[in-house]
Amino acid sequence: MEIDSLKPVLKEQIVQYLNLLDINPADIKDDEPLFGGDLGLDSIDSLELVVLLEREYGIKITNPAEGRKILVDVNHMADYIINNAKTA
Repeated sequence: MEIDSLKPVLKEQIVQYLNLLDINPADIKDDEPLFGGDLGLDSIDSLELVVLLEREYGIKITNPAEGRKILVDVNHMADYIINNAKTA
């Protein structure tokens, strides 16, 4: 999968997994911080994003420090998926 085609899919999955009913996936910027920014995500949301990565891409994150480096923004998540996914 190409990174440019992955990002819109990933944004859709983020909205779906986190039940962000008032956010349009296309409005999420690739470099917009997932935490501490306009999205207003919290620690529970980070767990849901870890579940998303495991279910959709076969990526298991067990180290919280590693998760903080991956779940920065859509760019970081997409790069990590491209380099580590088992099903992408």
